[in-house]
Amino acid sequence: MEKPYVFVTRKLPEETLTALKQVAEVGMWPHEEKAVPNDVLYAEAEKAEGLLTMLSDKIDEKLLDHAKSLKVIANLAVGYDNIDLEAAKKNNITVCNTPDVLTDSTADLAFSLLLAAARRIVESANYVQEGKWNSWGPLLLAGADVHHKTIGIVGMGRIGEAVARRAKGFDMNILYHNRNRKPSTEQELGAAYKEFHDLLKESDFVVCLAPLTSETKGMFNREAFQFMKKSAIFINAGRGASVDEDALVEALQTGEIDGAGLDVFVKEPIDPNHPLLAMKQVVALPHIGSASVETRLKMSELACRNIARILEGKEAETPVK
Repeated sequence: MEKPYVFVTRKLPEETLTALKQVAEVGMWPHEEKAVPNDVLYAEAEKAEGLLTMLSDKIDEKLLDHAKSLKVIANLAVGYDNIDLEAAKKNNITVCNTPDVLTDSTADLAFSLLLAAARRIVESANYVQEGKWNSWGPLLLAGADVHHKTIGIVGMGRIGEAVARRAKGFDMNILYHNRNRKPSTEQELGAAYKEFHDLLKESDFVVCLAPLTSETKGMFNREAFQFMKKSAIFINAGRGASVDEDALVEALQTGEIDGAGLDVFVKEPIDPNHPLLAMKQVVALPHIGSASVETRLKMSELACRNIARILEGKEAETPVK
């Protein structure tokens, strides 16, 4: 009996494909840092029963209507805003993601961004490498303390809770804003729920970890930055489109806020000439929230298992509800 065909849209380590290759013939785009072109994606989707996709792949209604044999899409991410869920449902396609396995790695990265932006780590490293360090000064490259400060977390999901645990270790005052209040989290972590604008006004560090929805798109706009303290540092490890980047640039240029640490952007890869990248008070990373070797291998293995289970007529481990 001929095996079903599965296409993987970015090069993954062969060892992560073991479970999938037992039940399917696997085709894979041979590049890790170069996205699969649309024409190739359409041609592969047309013959595939399974797709293993990246957050950067646009899986819209046009593609899904074109992919008549498709049964399952496994996105190598927690997020899935790149996939038209309604169109997938209409075509009886199961959509899966990779939650849980990347929670702590992403929280590590988010808190690293906070520390790097607060203590001017990247700017200081560049200062040494550029040969500018000629003497010591009392306030040379002095940044902001993190301990005992107030962190405001927007989006208190699994990753938000993990960031809050790290903040607790720094004796920070923890505020959060979420679509729903989480009493158990409040009790466990001593976190206080705040309305959005109240959180902005009171926080020294505002950390965006919210998923991208119609409500969160562009929520960090000019008004939001105006509510923040002038000493505030904004961190985004959630979704780039949650931020009005023109408003962020303006807020940084005018001193409305003090700095930013960004792992995600509206358009990725970001244009190297983007004004955010010219600012010393901005730490910008190439969307590496979950990019530890261990975590990325676990994510790949989970995505492969999800596809294999659907093709075997079983339920996926982590279907998107």
